[in-house]
Amino acid sequence: MAIKILSVDNETSIELLMKQYFRRKIRAGEYEFFFARNGLEALTVMADNPDIEIVLCDINMPVMDGLTFLAKVNEMRNPAIRVIMVSAYGEMKNIREAMNKGAFDFATKPIDMDDLSRTIEKAIEQIHYVHESQEEHTELVSLKEDLTSASEIQQYFLPRVFPPFPEISDRLDIYASMEAAKDVGGDFYDFFRVDDDHIALVIADVCGKGIPAALFMAASQMIIHSKGTQRTSAAECLTEANSLLATYSVDDMFVTVFYAIYNTSTGRLTYCNAGHNPPRVLRADGTVEPIPKQGNLFMGALAGAVYKEATLQLDCGDALVMYTDGVTEAKNLEHEEFGTERLDAMLSRLPGKNSQQVIEEVKAGINSFVAGAEQHDDITMVVLKRK
Repeated sequence: MAIKILSVDNETSIELLMKQYFRRKIRAGEYEFFFARNGLEALTVMADNPDIEIVLCDINMPVMDGLTFLAKVNEMRNPAIRVIMVSAYGEMKNIREAMNKGAFDFATKPIDMDDLSRTIEKAIEQIHYVHESQEEHTELVSLKEDLTSASEIQQYFLPRVFPPFPEISDRLDIYASMEAAKDVGGDFYDFFRVDDDHIALVIADVCGKGIPAALFMAASQMIIHSKGTQRTSAAECLTEANSLLATYSVDDMFVTVFYAIYNTSTGRLTYCNAGHNPPRVLRADGTVEPIPKQGNLFMGALAGAVYKEATLQLDCGDALVMYTDGVTEAKNLEHEEFGTERLDAMLSRLPGKNSQQVIEEVKAGINSFVAGAEQHDDITMVVLKRK
């Protein structure tokens, strides 16, 4: 598209000079010139042609002078417009005032057209830069809106109604929380019925951040949920889910998962840990027991991986505390990590609390520890307590 240039000057010879000197660029469609005799007329021309972005403006003109016109152009708040002031050399004081009020450059009469041409080219370069910046800003705004929508969709897929199983709330207490470090997170949790006597619980952490991790997180959650409703074995669920996830994994993406099936009548828990942080069992007497690691591979990396399961017993008053590494790896301003020792010490003081209180107390402890340091990872927790 042609660069549109407005020349504002009450000398008729200026119009002829511009048309003659820039005739080749005008014929080639590179430049398109407009002309006005004073500032007021120039404002009308600009109103009719809002894509004019270079203005050559004399200072001394009737009706509206160049400095007043420059002030009016500034009120338009168009960052792309470049105003080049033109005046006699003896008007240097006015030229300096114009530059202080935002003029891009200046030329003195009699005009050195070669110098003016270079000044116009320099202005065009800056205008192109402004347009590129505006396009990037528009793209960033659009991306931010997309990320906000993605975050809302992601939160929609996480269970948010508590208690999740009100018909058996006299036997168990479940609460969960996820705080994403970015607009969208790579952590997720889930719980659902397997049959009348069993519920499944999941907590997981996808490697990476942002949209790719969020997409892989959504696929992981759906696949594990689907397989979990079909299988009463934790090991079988993760083995089959892993085979599917491995086909979706790109750029070596993987997910760590702790998956458990809980018997709501007996308190017996069958679990399978696929490379995830070992959950804690908070006993009714305040004892904190880390669940032993199993050596299972994280999911999505190897299609043929086989997973093993184990069992443990929750007695009345005991709680299973599941978390992602955003909890233990939260850092303070001195780059110290919150760590498992602080987590265990905090949990040991919370045996009488319900599931929501346990999570809120731990989150408060993390916030106090980090003391305003930036959150670099998602912080997700799920607590199941046997009543």
